Amino acid sequence: MNPSNNSLRSPLGRVRGLGSAKEGTHHWWAQRVTAVALIPLTIWFVYSLLGLAGGDLAAFTGWLSSPINATLMTLVVAVGFHHAQLGLQVVFEDYVVGHATRIAINMIVKFLCYGLGALSIVSILIVAFGR
Repeated sequence: MNPSNNSLRSPLGRVRGLGSAKEGTHHWWAQRVTAVALIPLTIWFVYSLLGLAGGDLAAFTGWLSSPINATLMTLVVAVGFHHAQLGLQVVFEDYVVGHATRIAINMIVKFLCYGLGALSIVSILIVAFGR
């Protein structure tokens, strides 16, 4: 018996080379790493918001002027948008039927997440460093 025939793939699938793209493991790990990173970042963010409750704009800008707070806020935004993009990608890959539609939607979501993330980070930097 030929070892290459000992497969669950169809003969046509073997000829065409269809099968796993070997991308799933990386995507799965990226989702888990961003999720774990968001746990302490979210706790810090909520704790910070509670400390800023009732404050004015000057208190917020003073708080965001701190290098630690600006860095952590940038991480919250970057990791949060990346995690959201990864999660939405899985949803669209699982539930959108047409291949072209699925690719188009995933591209739009990627551009939106990374664009909004970049806009948010630039806004954080503008507030942190002042105009």
